Amino acid sequence: MDLAFLHPLYEHPGPWASVYVDTSRRAEDTAHEVHLAAQAMVRELSRQGADEATCRAVQAAIEDLRHSPDPYGRVLFARAGNVVLDPVLARPPQGGSRAVWAPLPRVGPLLDLAGEDPVAIVAYVDRKGADFELRSALGRQKAGAVVGQQWPVHRTSSVDWSERHFQLKVENTWEHNAAEIADALSVCQEETRAGLLILVGDDRERRAVHDRLPKRLHDRVEEAAHGAGSRLLDEDVEQIRAERVRHRVEAALDRFRAARTPDEEGRSGAAEGVPALVEAAREHRLEQLLIRPDGAENHRAVWIGEDPGQLAVRRTELKILGEQHSWPARADDALLRSAVTTGATALSLAPAAPAGEDMPAGGLGALLRWK
Repeated sequence: MDLAFLHPLYEHPGPWASVYVDTSRRAEDTAHEVHLAAQAMVRELSRQGADEATCRAVQAAIEDLRHSPDPYGRVLFARAGNVVLDPVLARPPQGGSRAVWAPLPRVGPLLDLAGEDPVAIVAYVDRKGADFELRSALGRQKAGAVVGQQWPVHRTSSVDWSERHFQLKVENTWEHNAAEIADALSVCQEETRAGLLILVGDDRERRAVHDRLPKRLHDRVEEAAHGAGSRLLDEDVEQIRAERVRHRVEAALDRFRAARTPDEEGRSGAAEGVPALVEAAREHRLEQLLIRPDGAENHRAVWIGEDPGQLAVRRTELKILGEQHSWPARADDALLRSAVTTGATALSLAPAAPAGEDMPAGGLGALLRWK
């Protein structure tokens, strides 16, 4: 996940309210249900010590969700009486709505809930053109169409010279239309930043378009075994997207396992466990955090200062570093703050194999960069 959108959360000090709101269970009396949820979240924040102004801001924001079309929910990050960020969730929060008041925003669950699964363009291809759909965890929308040359597009079985000449024109028409579709699909991908292109249609038409796409897109393409004119169901797209995510996570784990072996200078390209990760974060060496949601060390307490680069396993370490003010925080949230502010990315390991199969120790690991 690209964490750049979380920057506003680290431009101001905490404490922060982090409220994950489940809107997936719509009832006939939705307004009343939302009102009850708002009251419950505010009571929980107040119990944890949140200030009255922030509680009021959270309650108003949740009440506003009664008009929201969000199918699954939102997360509200608030401080000092203001909701600073409220991203839409791509799936319901596990266990329903919940609220946390803590020195840092509780951003860890976003790795699984924010819809970072690759956005897909589904291209329905035939000999005359293509229709594009944009698919994500939040639904579908039209993304354009291509109308190619309309004549001639059908072969003949005759071997007469004039008929062969006609077949040559057919071949030229197919090639022209495939090139037009590939160009349009490339532009659509650039505009939407889609991570996955799904080609649907007959084998020959799919292959013709695939071969004409820029090489930079070849590893983003999947071909669906559906006939021309068919429409992929949401379940079809979700299966393709889930498989792509699983391959991406497994590739990251393979790089992590290989990077554990030190290079000729004795430097390892991977770190795991809280102490090693804290040291790497302080030195701005995180390239990609790898976090297993149920990792044993995710909630381990570390110490943070006001500056994102100030974190330590023990409070005394921060004092040695010259930090006058410090607070305890969850290890995963502290490391994610460092990742955001140093331009690193993060990846949930949930789609990979079960825990214990050569995973990062304690559920936390990272690929490192060296200056």
